[in-house]
Amino acid sequence: MVQFRTFTRELKMYPMLKKELRSLYKAKRAALVEEEIEFNSVEIANQLLRMPIWDYVYYHLFMTIETQKEIQTEYILQILFGKDKEVVLSKSDFELGTLTHYLLTENTQLRRNAYDIPEPVDGIEVPESKLDVVFIPLLAFDTKGNRVGYGKGFYDRFLAKCRPETLKIGISLFEAVPEITDASAEDIRLDYCVTPERVYSFGVETSS
Repeated sequence: MVQFRTFTRELKMYPMLKKELRSLYKAKRAALVEEEIEFNSVEIANQLLRMPIWDYVYYHLFMTIETQKEIQTEYILQILFGKDKEVVLSKSDFELGTLTHYLLTENTQLRRNAYDIPEPVDGIEVPESKLDVVFIPLLAFDTKGNRVGYGKGFYDRFLAKCRPETLKIGISLFEAVPEITDASAEDIRLDYCVTPERVYSFGVETSS
């Protein structure tokens, strides 16, 4: 039986800047094969199933950018459908750097944008104030809940509009780094981050 890697045993790393981490973890992602991504995506979904986060209604999910070798979120989507949750997807406005959010229904049409992100064409718009849980894509994160994304700021602006109690859950194929040196007090930290091997909790209390 083929054994795929999980990524607990990272080399010990010194504190790094966001730019350095972005470059390093893009390279780490590029080295993954499809079978590793699928295996670890299932492991992450299994970790999520054990978390006390399923008593809410509106769950925002990102769709996989396959060319960036992101986690396959279809497994999380299956959990959400199985639990009869309201699933919300986003559409990007690259001129304004903003996201508009739509309810995923059986009539939702998805189309890949210029960055290969599957997005809803249109539909029932959902305001940020309704979102209970947001699953967040990232490249790297640290032990304090700071994260490194692709650097466009879409999620920074999006999360700033959510309610303070909205659960912010990062999804990572790799384990935490010790410290993101240039994280600032204005950065919105994660409440959790889930990897194939474990769940990192950053001091949040849930309703369950």
